[in-house]
Amino acid sequence: MATPAIDGWFTTGEQPSLLGTRCVTCGCVYFPKQDDYCRNPGCDGSEFVEHALSRTGTVWSYTDAQYQPPPPYQPPPGDYRSFGLAAVELPEGITVLGQLADGYGVDDVHVGSPVELVVETLYVDDEGPRTIWRWKPTDLDGGTR
Repeated sequence: MATPAIDGWFTTGEQPSLLGTRCVTCGCVYFPKQDDYCRNPGCDGSEFVEHALSRTGTVWSYTDAQYQPPPPYQPPPGDYRSFGLAAVELPEGITVLGQLADGYGVDDVHVGSPVELVVETLYVDDEGPRTIWRWKPTDLDGGTR
């Protein structure tokens, strides 16, 4: 059975979503979860409720990771291969950074590209597969692949 690499940050299953929090006082949404104080300078709220974030968004910016990130990043076995990273703006007004889904790279996205959240295996350890969220482009040449 697969286990999230970061517990409590996202759901798995057919319709996965990132799990953030929403300030009860002002309604600001945060990811990752905020539970100490509201970062909105005009709010003194300190009570938060869990908030499942939208599964789709648009690429705000993107880049190609040409070097292996430092720990705690777990590289796949074998030689390092670069991968795409995208900062995705969600309808809640926040931007979330994540790797592009397997099989997709920077040639598959542009600023404004629609993407959806998927869950894929990040690495496998003695306990089994560890999963993480990634962004899958949904409009390639006018369609989905």
